[in-house]
Amino acid sequence: MPESRVASPLMDEVRAGLLSSPKRLPPALFYDSAGSALFEQITELIEYYPTRTERGILERHGEDMLHTAGSELEMLELGSGSSAKTHLLLRALLERQEHASYAPIDVSLSALEQAKATLAEVFPGLEVRPIHGDFLEGLASLDGSRRKRLVLFLGSTIGNFDPAHATDFLRAVRENLHPGDALLIGMDLAKTPSVLIPAYDDSAGVTAKFNLNVLARLNREAGADFKLEGFRHVARWNEAESRIEMHLESRSRQSVRVAALDLDLSLDKGERIHTENSYKYRPGAGEAILRDAGWTLERTWTDEQNWFALHLARH
Repeated sequence: MPESRVASPLMDEVRAGLLSSPKRLPPALFYDSAGSALFEQITELIEYYPTRTERGILERHGEDMLHTAGSELEMLELGSGSSAKTHLLLRALLERQEHASYAPIDVSLSALEQAKATLAEVFPGLEVRPIHGDFLEGLASLDGSRRKRLVLFLGSTIGNFDPAHATDFLRAVRENLHPGDALLIGMDLAKTPSVLIPAYDDSAGVTAKFNLNVLARLNREAGADFKLEGFRHVARWNEAESRIEMHLESRSRQSVRVAALDLDLSLDKGERIHTENSYKYRPGAGEAILRDAGWTLERTWTDEQNWFALHLARH
């Protein structure tokens, strides 16, 4: 049996998900080097509104956000990716204080390496301390600091958690910080499916490749024999749950082996593997999650269309 190169806890999730009904796979599988590169392409697509909408809010209100967060800040980021949008806040931070440090935390080593190289070139005075791994473990591994911390959780990653897990996660983030520290979190807001569905099923098929890459990764790293052409990408709006769902649908009846798990699967034609949820928050829902997790909401910034929100909350 080939040895898996996927982290063991993740493989436990893979096993449990593929044996469940309906089948599912953990979203953490998306972000190997190939998946991270595909996601960066997604963020530039005309249909994918979240990145450019959030960037616009940061461009208009970034200085105000830092002023609200406080002075002499140390900046951390959960799920930093390429850190492209964060440049807007880092530039403003370096204008406000003589010394600035930034700790990007991400599961993608390639994204961290690329971000560190770019940041060193753009901001030579910035201390960059990349942390590869799980968000909460990354926060817990940080050395003590006298500076106030501003934790960034940009994009709409919190929407990948169901509301109960989102509350638990944000409570755990808070427990790894100190009184006075702040959180700046992005939340995608509910809107018409005519805008939402194309954002997750673009005409160029990049999101489809991103979704199918989870199977390609299991082929590469877990000795699986998924035939990518045997699946199609499906994105659907679940109105009752206020979320976009991504699935991989089997085009025919087929069998798959995952050697590293010693697992044999059968899939019927039309059977789906659920790969991701992306919750879109209705009025008050995101604020309630922050409150239930123990945070105090101080400010909210949105775009003119009210498509996306950035909340600043205090420990």
